[in-house]
Amino acid sequence: MPPVPSFDVVGVGLNATDTLILLPHFPSYGGKVAFEREILSPGGQVASALVTCARLGLRVKYIGTLGDDERGRIQLASLEESGINLQDVEIRQNCANQTAYILVDQTTGERTVLWKRDECLRLHPESITEEKITCARLLHIDAHDTPAVARAAELARRHQIPVTLDVDTIYPGFDRVLPHVDYLISSSEFPERWTSEADPFRALELIQDEYRIPVVAMTLGSYGALARAGGRFLYSPAFVVNCVDTTGAGDVFHGAFCYAVIQNMPLGETLEFSNAMAALNCTALGARGGISNIPGARALIERAERRSHRDFEQRVESRTGR
Repeated sequence: MPPVPSFDVVGVGLNATDTLILLPHFPSYGGKVAFEREILSPGGQVASALVTCARLGLRVKYIGTLGDDERGRIQLASLEESGINLQDVEIRQNCANQTAYILVDQTTGERTVLWKRDECLRLHPESITEEKITCARLLHIDAHDTPAVARAAELARRHQIPVTLDVDTIYPGFDRVLPHVDYLISSSEFPERWTSEADPFRALELIQDEYRIPVVAMTLGSYGALARAGGRFLYSPAFVVNCVDTTGAGDVFHGAFCYAVIQNMPLGETLEFSNAMAALNCTALGARGGISNIPGARALIERAERRSHRDFEQRVESRTGR
């Protein structure tokens, strides 16, 4: 019999240390406004998804790079505190960690992100060895260091380890990654950018059919998520909460999605649970400020008002005959 995997989820991808800048309102172009507060806060796509997985009780390992500056140390401390295995994290000497300045409009909770990642942080495919991947029940990746994540996804596919992907823009060579993905959960913009098809339903179909990805989905911000699997679409509305900061909502959605896959939840429940976790994270400041737990998500699902995108809802209903 094959050995029991050491980790439920292994993640390969980005982390960042954010500076949140709280604004009473977002200024007009060319304008100026006094900000109210700035907060240093750890974040990053894959890193925050993995912290979510760890908070939900999964065994988690992170593969990535960190700078050796103060921001890198803040990120390292946060990951260590979350109980994530960091044995395959590479700390780069004389290198600044990825950073982001996040402008948070306190009237809505919406954020605008300015970010920088130095070349010295690039993760190389040579760092991705077989034993680093085969210890997982599931692999979660983003798309930034494309050759490295392609190598990780190829190894996972070879060993029949499911792969979840978080992608929001197009990277050179990304077509090498998609054939090895089982769950693609993109931003709302990515399907059109990749396919040049403006209709999101058709764009998801094109991606799924070309790369034979079992589940393709897109997050819709305050309107929830749309997915296609088994030849049919599912739409899951968002939850209405008192939104303080939308930073990290998508990352938490991905972490919750990984948890749901590990737990073999049906896709409809997976989307609902992921939407709930993402919404709860928006009720506090920072990419990881409002990461909740299973009872918290279930309570929100039971009591909260949903925000539905009527066009998406109607189109799914018309396709399924409901």
